[in-house]
Amino acid sequence: MHKSDTAAVRDLYAQLIRSWNSRDAAAFAAPFRADASVIGFDGSTMHGPDEIAATLGQIFAHHQTAAYIGKVRTVQLLAPTVALLRAVSGMVPPGQTALNPAVNTHHTLLAVRDADGWRIALYQNTPAQFHGRPDLVEQLTAELQQELDAQRAAE
Repeated sequence: MHKSDTAAVRDLYAQLIRSWNSRDAAAFAAPFRADASVIGFDGSTMHGPDEIAATLGQIFAHHQTAAYIGKVRTVQLLAPTVALLRAVSGMVPPGQTALNPAVNTHHTLLAVRDADGWRIALYQNTPAQFHGRPDLVEQLTAELQQELDAQRAAE
């Protein structure tokens, strides 16, 4: 995988995080392919940019959403035009400065390169609950808190 491909796929993920945090449903939906799907934290699904934008628009209009901090773990080329990004993330509740460990997640993003560049085909947000293993929750939360602290220091 060329560094430019890796950077482009990482940028797709960064765009999702930024647009979620700015509560911009249209920007969140923009990098998705017409046949894309999103699987949310609660298991709900959205299909295509129009549904993604409409659903998130409703969520942002009626809920004060927490802000994401994401950390890319890997970007892997599965085929010349297909890439898999895996990341972990945490959320900072509105009005707070620390992460809420109860909503740590694994993010999986499947990207496809077409004539318009890299686009998202699938984005899945899976809870990282680590049932019965609180040490793993603490470990992930500490890692994400370091990432959050580093980002805040860079601003």
